[in-house]
Amino acid sequence: MRNCLSAVGEVAEFANVRKQLEVLEDRLEKMVQPRLTDALTYHKVDVVQDLRGILIRIGRFKSMELQYSEVRLKPIKQLWEDFDTKQRTNKLANERSESQRLSSGDEFQLTSSQTSFASWLPSFYDEMLLYLEQEWKWCMVAFPDDYMTLVPKLLVETMRVLGASFVSRVNLATGDAVPETKALAKGVMDLLSGDLPKGINIQTKHLEALIELHNVTGSFARNIQHLFAESELRVLIDTLKAVYSPFESFKQKYGKMERAILSSEIAVVDLRGAVTRGVGAQGIELSETVRRMEESIPQVVVLLEAAVERCIGFTGGSEADELILALDDIMLQYISMLQETLKSLRVVCGVDGTGDGVGSKKEASAEKRESSRKMDLTSNEEWSIVQGALQILTVADCLTSRSSVFEASLRATLARLNSSLSISLYGTNLDQNLSHLKSEQTAGDLSMAGRASLDVAAIRLVDVPEKAHKLLNLLEQSKDPRFHALPLASQRVAAFADTVNELVYDVLISKVRQRLGEVSRLPIWSSVEEQTAFSLPNFSSYPQSYVTSVGEYLLTLPQQLEPLAEGISTNGDSNNEDAQFFATEWMFKVAEGATALYMDQLRGIQYISDRGAQQLSVDIEYLSNVLSALSMPVPPVLATFQTCLATPRDELKDVMKSEAGSELDFHTANLVCKMRRISFD
Repeated sequence: MRNCLSAVGEVAEFANVRKQLEVLEDRLEKMVQPRLTDALTYHKVDVVQDLRGILIRIGRFKSMELQYSEVRLKPIKQLWEDFDTKQRTNKLANERSESQRLSSGDEFQLTSSQTSFASWLPSFYDEMLLYLEQEWKWCMVAFPDDYMTLVPKLLVETMRVLGASFVSRVNLATGDAVPETKALAKGVMDLLSGDLPKGINIQTKHLEALIELHNVTGSFARNIQHLFAESELRVLIDTLKAVYSPFESFKQKYGKMERAILSSEIAVVDLRGAVTRGVGAQGIELSETVRRMEESIPQVVVLLEAAVERCIGFTGGSEADELILALDDIMLQYISMLQETLKSLRVVCGVDGTGDGVGSKKEASAEKRESSRKMDLTSNEEWSIVQGALQILTVADCLTSRSSVFEASLRATLARLNSSLSISLYGTNLDQNLSHLKSEQTAGDLSMAGRASLDVAAIRLVDVPEKAHKLLNLLEQSKDPRFHALPLASQRVAAFADTVNELVYDVLISKVRQRLGEVSRLPIWSSVEEQTAFSLPNFSSYPQSYVTSVGEYLLTLPQQLEPLAEGISTNGDSNNEDAQFFATEWMFKVAEGATALYMDQLRGIQYISDRGAQQLSVDIEYLSNVLSALSMPVPPVLATFQTCLATPRDELKDVMKSEAGSELDFHTANLVCKMRRISFD
């Protein structure tokens, strides 16, 4: 009938006959199905081949595929259900043993233990692999033209049928890794949904258990790839995708899982190692806290490195974009903790709310705080705070270098992923469009390079070209040395270093601010010569204590910086020249700040007598000598103050008009004339 209809073609009179033919074919298919089921069940090769021929002739080969899968799926489903059967049996045995123990009073009654899914899964895979190997061999004889698609489709159908149950068991198995979630019979999916009581969070052990199950599945997938090596690549990819399918929902939430784990791990990092102490012990608190901060940096980097390993191990790098976002967020969280700790250290150091004090409107209140602090603290305590503050620089140096090294390592990892994924995806003739892999025509032309390089990431990405292209673009960018894998964190690290430098500078300059706070209002500036019967010097030839205190502090500072510079040189890649530059840079910074503070005070003097001018000239000369000893140039403004104050009042006009006067700072010289009440009229 089929041959006749094909010969006649599309003729209206025979339309009825075509419908009758379909009815007859349906009847024939129903007659074949029970016989095919029996032949497949008892492995009757000849009968199976005859019935296959009938179904093919009537265009119902799909029916044979479905029948084959239905028959062969039953033993596998039985294998899968054996786990639940064993669990129920063990549970009943445990309850019975417990009941017997209570009735007999025997405390040492043995009980049957529950079998974990993680320990059972490998044996399930082993039995299923053995079953599929036997099917592959049998189908080579029974279906010589179809076995390369028939057996893989059996596995695909198996994973589809077991899918929901498989995901549920994986979820519960992750929960078994932690006592709290095991007791509640919950897993990571329940944790992500927020259904569990507050305080129960996703832990590293949860994700490690998930990765272990995935690794077991990966071993099975490699065996399947070897077993189905003769199949077309499209068939192979679909099969492997089905094998990994129970983990897909977990992978889609990988970024959320990783962010939750890292966030909870970062939150417990203890940066405050010492209790708040009273006056005289702030140095101890500062030193201990700085030590904790510095020690936390490598600990956090280890956590981040472990996250990278987990991403590669679980997703093969297919979620690298989500990993980068999570790492960037966590680094921001950690640096925020460091910043908060720095704020508290400003209080410990006594510089909370103050800047460098130059021209600051808050200077009066700052002076009051510093004055009270000066009375409370001993000299040793002051130096311990200075030394502790300098140690904060090692925290910034450590954070900068460690984060830089980690980011470089992350870029290298991304570059390796770029190479492997490019081989897996673009090595399969898909350089124009990854979605081409869906066509049978392209699948037939796929290269052996693509087949050999199939991995878990490629299997996920091959059918989602948009995600694949987005990821590959990101990985390609990572090869650029200017690329920041953690862009926000990189900026925040630099900002943290600036905040540390600001705090350290405020601490180092605070002692100078203490000593110079009242200089402009010292009574000696307006004092006049005392009339005596003896010929005595009319001014002291020695600098006053306020300036000698500042000078001694500046001269002592290099000794404080030296061990820190050596430490930074030892810990990093720096050399001795870099260490020397570090110490010199900070010495210059503090000396310049001290000079600026001093000049600001000098500008505040309203009137100065001849005696006061001569005394101030000696003070300035002393500070200038200190600056020279530190290899620092004396600022022209300070030199002008010194020259104009040292010059007798009646000679100052002539000096300013002379050739030497051209070297003076004009505005400063005029200011000194105003202080000394010299008029040019």
